[in-house]
Amino acid sequence: MKGLAIVSRGIEESASVEIRELTNAVCKIDEGCVIFDFKDFGDLCLLCYKAQSVDRVLCMMGSFQFENFFEDFEKFIAGLDFEEWLNDHRIFRVECMRIGTHNFNSVNVEIKSAKFILQNLKKKNIDKNIAFGIKDCEMIFFVYIINNKCYFGIDFAGFELNKRSYKIFLHPNSLRGTIAYALVKEGGFEKNGVVLDPFSKDGVISIEAAFYASGFPHNYYKKDRFAFLKLKLGIEFEKFFSKIDKSIKKAKAEIYSFDNLFKCVDYSKKNAKIAGVDKLINFSRVELEWLDIRFKERSVDVIVSNPPASKNANLDKIYNEFFYQSAYILNNKGVIALISRIPEFVKKHAEKHEFVVGKEKDVWSGEQSLKIIVLRRK
Repeated sequence: MKGLAIVSRGIEESASVEIRELTNAVCKIDEGCVIFDFKDFGDLCLLCYKAQSVDRVLCMMGSFQFENFFEDFEKFIAGLDFEEWLNDHRIFRVECMRIGTHNFNSVNVEIKSAKFILQNLKKKNIDKNIAFGIKDCEMIFFVYIINNKCYFGIDFAGFELNKRSYKIFLHPNSLRGTIAYALVKEGGFEKNGVVLDPFSKDGVISIEAAFYASGFPHNYYKKDRFAFLKLKLGIEFEKFFSKIDKSIKKAKAEIYSFDNLFKCVDYSKKNAKIAGVDKLINFSRVELEWLDIRFKERSVDVIVSNPPASKNANLDKIYNEFFYQSAYILNNKGVIALISRIPEFVKKHAEKHEFVVGKEKDVWSGEQSLKIIVLRRK
């Protein structure tokens, strides 16, 4: 059986690594998604519950490339076997997500998809009591269209997994939790390492690092919301969740969430408390100039952050001080992983303090383009 993880463009590699870590699956990376093998539906449920890098998790029924979408889609749906699922689940709905430019919209896709599915059932004389319904459905079919490629499957989560319920106190430049997780992983953060975010804003990076270090599921407080709970999978979900929750460990990592504004430190603390990981993170209001007082020389393994990019700030002063302090506190093999919309400016100041680019990659938060930059000492 094949699964599909829909992810933010640019973090496919991080998602593939996480899926392998959680399920031992063989993965194939495609644009905006990861296709993987699975043997047990419990693997899909596990990814919905714990995976920090994914937007959606589907049991994939197939995919195709298209020229005339609706014509090709109707043929595709006609060739699928819905009996296995819809004999046990009577009411379904269809959701669609599109990336790219098309001459149709997502609502059109959802309406016509339902029509094509019902036509498929009628031709095969499957029970006419099966119906399309927006509310109280038992199953969600999901259509993912990216440019001229379409993926189709059953949505196991039923909601966008990139939306974090802990993000109540928001900074204007907040990161998606999935992208913050990918940034932490690109920095090579280990579960027993020392990681610092000196520009915490609303704490997302530190919170995602704490989830990873402890194994605490980021959907711990959403157990009752998953679409897979309505599916007849032969899984005792109370035991399923209990087994995963028993694997939560006390984090050995030292995670520091600093900012120079009391407001941001307060936001970070409150969000971390809502997330359930506040006791795993060290919060403090710290000016950049004080980092060499707060940390011993060469004592930090990874610095992961989303530094300021506003033209209203004195960016030259901020970045010079940031890299000066980083050169002192970062250990010899340490890494700085930053995400920015002004990458050339970042690299210019990094070079002044003898940091070189080890890796860089483009990522997209919706339609906004950002750059992950991983820096090391020369």
